[in-house]
Amino acid sequence: MQRRFASLLAAAAVALAGTQALAQADVGGVKYPATAQVGGQTLQLNGAGMRYKFVVKVYTAGLYVPARSATPEGVLAQAGARRIHVVMQREIDANELGRMFTRGMQDNAPQGEFSKFIPGTIQLSEIFSAYKRLKAGDVFFVDYVPGQGTTVVVNGKPASEPIREPEFFNALLRIWLGKNPADGALKEALLGREQRQVTSPGQQ
Repeated sequence: MQRRFASLLAAAAVALAGTQALAQADVGGVKYPATAQVGGQTLQLNGAGMRYKFVVKVYTAGLYVPARSATPEGVLAQAGARRIHVVMQREIDANELGRMFTRGMQDNAPQGEFSKFIPGTIQLSEIFSAYKRLKAGDVFFVDYVPGQGTTVVVNGKPASEPIREPEFFNALLRIWLGKNPADGALKEALLGREQRQVTSPGQQ
């Protein structure tokens, strides 16, 4: 009986630790809050991590969803609002970043479906082209709101009209969560499957 009680206590401690770990993520000094408001909906931090190119830090990314999921299928199937929150870690040509995103979408699109996303990818490329360069510390959100579409917000300002295609946001998410992700470790982190440094709200 005592052994069973001890096991239950241990399981409760693990569950509590998991809940606390999701309270807030700290990735290379970038803090991702536990929740975000998108389209009038409160979203939960699913995970956050660093994008590396070779050994160079490129950006941090955090994924916000209506309900946490540890699988790509679980994230992609959610019907509500969602957000990717990116903070640049180095200066980069914005056109290069746009090309990286387009290539990532093409590499992970279901067979024969990439043509559906071409208008959205063109619009996304135009958004980044307008900024010329993104600097370390620049922040952008990619928000999806049902019925409105996908909006890019750079340093707090909407960059364009929403991209209307309803499938576009999932195509974008597959850059990080698809079968050929931009960074395998970042995929694990966004799905909450990789341990990361976390802080409680009182330690900000």
